[in-house]
Amino acid sequence: MRTTTEYVWFNTTRKREFINITQQVADVLAKSQIQEGLALVSAMHITAGVYVNDAESGLIQDIEDWLQKLAPEGPDYRHHRTGEANGDAHLKNLLIGHQVIVPVTDGKLDLGPWQQIYYAEFDGRRKKRIIIKIMGE
Repeated sequence: MRTTTEYVWFNTTRKREFINITQQVADVLAKSQIQEGLALVSAMHITAGVYVNDAESGLIQDIEDWLQKLAPEGPDYRHHRTGEANGDAHLKNLLIGHQVIVPVTDGKLDLGPWQQIYYAEFDGRRKKRIIIKIMGE
């Protein structure tokens, strides 16, 4: 088995941001020359996540609205007693998840017809990164 690892950095400009990273993952896969295996994509921050979903219009806003209902910004979270003000971002990470694994078949990401890979930022306005690890033969 071979592996390829690459770190991808983002400079987020908004507190909450959803970035389609499918092409970045596909580019790392192409460089790896792995034909059969798995692609692991993981957010390297506890206030961000990675998920797979549709790139359909309106869906990102629906996801953001859902997350705000479940983990609203602003309440006096116990975490805020540490001097931080991002308790909601930590909870949103738990809801979205911090990583995904995508199958690799014939040298391509084996996603469904509308599936895309997204980086979800919940406490942005600074430099953030993900790790992409391709494993296989």
